[in-house]
Amino acid sequence: MQTSQHVRVDAACGLLSLTLARAEKKNALTGQMYQALAEALEHASAEPSVRAVLLDADGSDFCAGNDIADFLAMARSKAEPAGSAVLRFLRALAALDKPLVAAVRGRAVGIGTTLLLHCDLVYVAEDATLSAPFADLALVPEAASSLLLPLRIGHVRAFALFALGESLDGRTAAAWGLANAALPAAAVTARARGAALALAAKPAQAVQATKRLMREQGRLLAAIESECHVFADRLASAEAQAILQAFMARKGAAPPSDGR
Repeated sequence: MQTSQHVRVDAACGLLSLTLARAEKKNALTGQMYQALAEALEHASAEPSVRAVLLDADGSDFCAGNDIADFLAMARSKAEPAGSAVLRFLRALAALDKPLVAAVRGRAVGIGTTLLLHCDLVYVAEDATLSAPFADLALVPEAASSLLLPLRIGHVRAFALFALGESLDGRTAAAWGLANAALPAAAVTARARGAALALAAKPAQAVQATKRLMREQGRLLAAIESECHVFADRLASAEAQAILQAFMARKGAAPPSDGR
């Protein structure tokens, strides 16, 4: 698997634990991190000893979106979107047939929220903040979220998150069905890990078959591909470039989310 100093990968008791470890940047994702996550998920799919996957993060925030410098470099690249580490990760996320459990504290922005739609169990801190403000950045939804989020919470709520840039706290996320439970922040990782270990102890083939029956993998992958092309067009637009460049020009500002 691809190694990254900002993604820790640990395996024990049938559980593959993936930890975002870039707390000083609010776990904003870089291309190398996407590559490491994609390879870890592909490994989880192929390796019989892996029976469940846990996704967690160091520090006070789950994920603040993409690293803006990496994001701008991607926009200027001549590479096809289909070859990007981001798309490889999204495909691996959609294709994973092992149970995926997430532990979310603090901010989950853009991809930090949309990837949760692919998780089978989600535990959030009561004071967590989930947001996906794509239109604010002149972008569009990704990770099949244009399909999955309206299915989960309804069109009007999903559109308010995507287009108005509204956010949800952990309690609301649980009430709307985006998470299993909202807990004190200190209890989130233990609860998520306990649930993941419980899944890893179940009959593996039955759990995988259950997940496959509950997800239309082909439909998810098709949505990801469709979104990818529109997202790439938007990212290259003058509208999006101006907004991202303005973020980069702000001296001393906290690393902004790019909406992914």
